[in-house]
Amino acid sequence: MNITHIEHIGIAVENLEEAVAFYEKVYGLKCYAVEEVADQKVKTAFFKVGQTKIELLESTDPEGPIGKFIANKGQGIHHIAFAVDKVGEALGNAEKNGVRLIDKVPRKGAEGLNIGFLHPKSTFGVLTEFCAE
Repeated sequence: MNITHIEHIGIAVENLEEAVAFYEKVYGLKCYAVEEVADQKVKTAFFKVGQTKIELLESTDPEGPIGKFIANKGQGIHHIAFAVDKVGEALGNAEKNGVRLIDKVPRKGAEGLNIGFLHPKSTFGVLTEFCAE
């Protein structure tokens, strides 16, 4: 497995429109994409900071993963995503090293990336995502 950089940091928000306005006004960043990922019950907005992205996540369903996260923990950092060469290989390597997986095989995520998540109970409390084009 070869982690090349932090692909993005996911931040759960209750209101995407308000959060985008805040990031643009206060931080001077420019939202370059808004996308709904229906199977994950989420609407996302992306900002670029150097090589790393900030992904704001608003739930489209209270029973979706972001809806449940906000209900339990409130708004805030949801996950960190690492760019890897091959998501399947990275997931397999993590599993061989005793990490509990959320995704056994890669799936499609926002921006058309292949993604796979590691369970936070195996990663010191941090929901971790692997991403690749």
